[in-house]
Amino acid sequence: ISSMRVVDFPLNDGSCRSKQLLQISLKGFEWVSKAQHLLITSIYELEPQAIDVLKAELSLPIYTIGPAIPYFSLEKNPTLSTTNGTSHSYMEWLDAQPDRSVLYISQGSYFSVSRAQVDEIAFALRESDIRFLWVARSEASRLKEICGSKGLVVTWCDQLRVLSHSSIGGFWSHCGWNSTKEGVLAGVPFLTFPIIMDQPIDSKMIVEDWKVGWRVNEDVNVNNTLVKKDEIVMLVQKFLDLNSEHAREIRERSKTLRQICRRAITNGGSAVTDLNAFVGDLMQTNIDSMNTL
Repeated sequence: ISSMRVVDFPLNDGSCRSKQLLQISLKGFEWVSKAQHLLITSIYELEPQAIDVLKAELSLPIYTIGPAIPYFSLEKNPTLSTTNGTSHSYMEWLDAQPDRSVLYISQGSYFSVSRAQVDEIAFALRESDIRFLWVARSEASRLKEICGSKGLVVTWCDQLRVLSHSSIGGFWSHCGWNSTKEGVLAGVPFLTFPIIMDQPIDSKMIVEDWKVGWRVNEDVNVNNTLVKKDEIVMLVQKFLDLNSEHAREIRERSKTLRQICRRAITNGGSAVTDLNAFVGDLMQTNIDSMNTL
């Protein structure tokens, strides 16, 4: 992997929670040597250096099988449910917004930033006058009162379909790996706000390696630093300014990365080739086993 700050290394914040997660992760890695195959839900072109090192160091077959998400079935089947039993209003609202004008915000499903930080984000959205769609889970009702009427705050959404909508101009993300892959496949630029686990290194790849996003917080001590409302206002306004040269550059790179990833998950691409190779290896193993009976 390319050089990184020590602070971006996963599970390195010294907290008890991180130490526990690190022990669980290390126990999982102990099983790699016992495995017959290693499947990685990534695309080779996203991180070729790391994949090449794994292939050189490990004797077992390694396959990068792409994101385990139904992107193309979603694209071809517009009748697929987008609401999880809730109202369609957020999709209808997106349909009414100008292209690339909406900031989509999601901080993940399990860990969260502090309430004070959530409030700073909410006040910034109201003051910045930008369009936004914020998935805020249990805090949605409270935040609706703070954020103003320029956007929507919801408890849930079909994230992949939202990110693929033409009105989305960027993704404020905690940088969980699934969300990162969905954002890359949708071709949207990121505002990264990692919290824990692999998220800081995912943020590092987005900003430094792929160059398709900006950090919300440049401070190395991310977990103990409150990003204030005024900073967020300036950042999101600049980020969604389609006339900004810097913003245009990351959008162009986002489109290029999207094309690379979409090629990888079509016939003949690296992910499809690896998946077919894995299936072929399993079938050969079955044949060999039967022949030894």
